[in-house]
Amino acid sequence: MVENVIWPAYLDAEKTRSGGRRVPLNAAVENPTVDEIAKAVQQVGYDAIIERNKTYSREYETRGCVLVQGADDATKNDLVQAVAAYVGILRD
Repeated sequence: MVENVIWPAYLDAEKTRSGGRRVPLNAAVENPTVDEIAKAVQQVGYDAIIERNKTYSREYETRGCVLVQGADDATKNDLVQAVAAYVGILRD
């Protein structure tokens, strides 16, 4: 079973690409939370586990991460793009 990790920095509009953002700026959101990301992962159709006490290597603050289970049929890039789209929809 492949387990992908999604960090909030991947979707953060305040980050640069070199700072960790993996989606285009028009798909990014400001300060995404692990709860929003987990809800979006579930909307996409995968299981999500929140780990709140983790820190992304390019950040100093602890924001946590989301483990995505059962995403064997999607690449990590496709998964992050879909989650970013759903986080944007959840915020509207």
